[in-house]
Amino acid sequence: MTPPAASGHADAILVLEDGRAFRGRSFGAQGETLGEIVFNTGMTGYQETLTDPSYHRQIVVMTAPHIGNTGVNDDDPESGRIWVSGYVVREPARVASNWRARRTLDEELQRQDVVGIALDGTRALTRHLRDRGAMRAAISTVETDPERLRERVLASPQMAGADLAGEVTTTEPYTVRPPEGVPARFRVAAVDLGIKAMTPQRLAERGCEVTVLPADTTAEAILALEPDGVFFSNGPGDPATAEKPVALMRAVLESRTPLFGICFGNQILGRALDLGTFKLPFGHRGVNQPVQDVHTKRVHITSHNHGFAVDAPADGPFETPYGRAEVSHVDLNDNVVEGLRLLDRPAFSVQYHPEAAAGPHDAAAHFDAFCDLMAASSDPSSSSGRPAEPVQS
Repeated sequence: MTPPAASGHADAILVLEDGRAFRGRSFGAQGETLGEIVFNTGMTGYQETLTDPSYHRQIVVMTAPHIGNTGVNDDDPESGRIWVSGYVVREPARVASNWRARRTLDEELQRQDVVGIALDGTRALTRHLRDRGAMRAAISTVETDPERLRERVLASPQMAGADLAGEVTTTEPYTVRPPEGVPARFRVAAVDLGIKAMTPQRLAERGCEVTVLPADTTAEAILALEPDGVFFSNGPGDPATAEKPVALMRAVLESRTPLFGICFGNQILGRALDLGTFKLPFGHRGVNQPVQDVHTKRVHITSHNHGFAVDAPADGPFETPYGRAEVSHVDLNDNVVEGLRLLDRPAFSVQYHPEAAAGPHDAAAHFDAFCDLMAASSDPSSSSGRPAEPVQS
């Protein structure tokens, strides 16, 4: 691979809404970009991070010092484009070294017009965000005055109150079928709120024929498919604004169709149960978050990307419009709710990413639990209201 273009040596500036400014070198495209600035602690998986729709309208700071070593390939993207609005790294790789690489990271950022900055102070920046919280920011290669750039930052929209699922969802339904040699056992309707490509693939590997549907799909359209189960995906934005997905979730709960949600889908389930949601100071973004199963007490290392969380009582079952529910998982770093389970309906959710792209595979058993739930609900001898069972792994 050839070294990055000379654009990587131009001046660039990063300005936060609280006035903190960092100067560095341009990385990727030239220009200016704004968004909420957050940090990701993953040491691997930068390509999956860039193409994760959950990062829509966010400037991502990578805490690992070397980014881009393996370049960019055409196999690992989680969607058809880069979704981050800006990218901050300490030391961008000057060459890409991997047999699957097709382009350098710098070339890919330029190709998709994503503005980035390389700066020596990523540790100081991350500590600042941990102390002050995620906030609006801008990266610019065309503005030299930090105060003028900050004025544009303060005029930009905040993430709280942002309804973004409609901006990242598929426009047309599509189907992901089981690979050759794997019989189709279940029909799954997946509501795309910002779905990652690996998620329907993980379900398909387990014998699910997955029909991925736009976020504005109606309950009637979903139930007309006669699915064995309904899946609600990850996605960007503030769950407090997601009225249509919440209404859709409630309709699925009313139908007693088995239901599984992850990340944004977990927050939507919380809202459907009349629970509140709130914005975390700096969120969970990385591949090394310790989460404990409340029942088994086992700890899984999990992959996260969320800036909002569900406000739910963690001291035992609580009443909802759909019967009893309980918190199933909590984050051991800060006790944030990381999973919900209904006790009187076949529904459960987790706040993290069991597809683990990138990340550990500790939580893969949640896909198996969803398949078990669909199998039990389709069994005439079992109750249609069978609750989700605690995950065993």
